[in-house]
Amino acid sequence: MMNPDLEKIATLTIDVAKPVSAGQTGLGLRRLIPIESGTVTGKIAGRILPGGADSQIIRPNGRTDLSARYLIETEDGDVIYLENNGIRQVDASYRKRAAQGEIIPPEHVYFRTVPVFETSSETYSWLMDKIFIGAATRLENQVLLEVYQVN
Repeated sequence: MMNPDLEKIATLTIDVAKPVSAGQTGLGLRRLIPIESGTVTGKIAGRILPGGADSQIIRPNGRTDLSARYLIETEDGDVIYLENNGIRQVDASYRKRAAQGEIIPPEHVYFRTVPVFETSSETYSWLMDKIFIGAATRLENQVLLEVYQVN
């Protein structure tokens, strides 16, 4: 059996707006973060189109379950739909500060995702035949996402 290895295929710099909160819904704090734009570099190059969103629920234990959906327009004019689900967990000693909106240093945050791509493009159809993982970092007005193909 061959052990899997990871190959970095893209870096996404995702520009996000301020979160809009629906408050405590019983499962946790429900919020939606509008995705405004962004850039994509690597084997996929282009821009993130406005109109996407990251739906989140921050659970009582501090873990955030997230589900983002947005579109990438490649430099060659193709459009790729991206659904990116994952979790973000801040070290216990930083959770109160994170809940108040403070950006926590990435070494104190586990932020991993599972990006799934869809496209009608022949050029990028390979994205639908592979498994990917993402490693993300939250900044003040952006999310940096490194996408790796599992080989």
